[in-house]
Amino acid sequence: LHILRGGAHLGYSKEVYRNAAAKLADQRAKAEREAEERRSAFFSACPRAAEIERQLSRTALAAARAVLGGGNVRENLSRLKESNQALQREQQELLQKAGLPGDFLTVHYSCPKCEDTGYVDGILCSCLRQALREEACRQLNALTPLSLSTFESFSLDYYPEQTRASMEKILFNCMDYAKNFSFSSPNIIMMGSTGLGKTHLSLAIARAVIEKGFGVVYGSVNNLIEKLEREHFGRDEETSTRQSLMDCDLLILDDLGTEFRTAFSVAEVYNLINTRQMTRRPTIISTNLTMKELEAAYTNRFTSRIIADYVRCLFQGDDIRQKKRMQASQPRRA
Repeated sequence: LHILRGGAHLGYSKEVYRNAAAKLADQRAKAEREAEERRSAFFSACPRAAEIERQLSRTALAAARAVLGGGNVRENLSRLKESNQALQREQQELLQKAGLPGDFLTVHYSCPKCEDTGYVDGILCSCLRQALREEACRQLNALTPLSLSTFESFSLDYYPEQTRASMEKILFNCMDYAKNFSFSSPNIIMMGSTGLGKTHLSLAIARAVIEKGFGVVYGSVNNLIEKLEREHFGRDEETSTRQSLMDCDLLILDDLGTEFRTAFSVAEVYNLINTRQMTRRPTIISTNLTMKELEAAYTNRFTSRIIADYVRCLFQGDDIRQKKRMQASQPRRA
């Protein structure tokens, strides 16, 4: 309940919150379990360390009694503090003699700020925010064939000789983009006819950037708009898609222009492009439309934004998918 209340303003669904919180809880339990295993092993090998641990527990109890019992509280607490510090120094000496680090007995949480609880003084910790983004991206990308497209599997042999040099440059630029991706990376629009490798290279970028630890959302504009529409008009109880599209480190919009265009879809596409540009979050768009066709479909204001803020990659050649199908249909030679 605390998690849902504390983060509802972020716009993620309940399932995203549950899964992100469960991830942190698993990390916390693992860290505490590993610390207990280290403590048990060390205390078994060094009985004096175990005895020191018991004495430290008793001094904490004695301090509480000193406060409740009255008398010279300050003097009693000072004496207990000196005793406690002496025991801690001895504990550190025993660890040092055993060749172990000073923090060997402490719990090593993944996030020291919140100790894997997700909150610091009731405020959402950055680690939970990151877990929410990752989980939202994972859910949106669940059906995306990221593993099927890599830079290594992209072949220039399918392109005619007169366009091969320009396509080779696009390939190398995409590889460089993925290798050096950061929050300051530029926006890209991949333009060209169907079947020229735009989806392949955008998926390859997505896979490489995800492997670097960034949150990437990839999807066809048609599918994403349908999901946004269902959520907006209350036909879907999930409400996290828009937030995920706005917040992810890299958004890849595939097949812009193939969606059924309505006033809602045109407004949503522009809002996505504009908001991400204003917040300086990189976006990659692929489309079969020319710039003139984009202007007709999405207004001059939209294309002005694209012209000003996007690096254009012009894909040329013949339909690669058709060539692959023709090769696959040909009988193999013995």
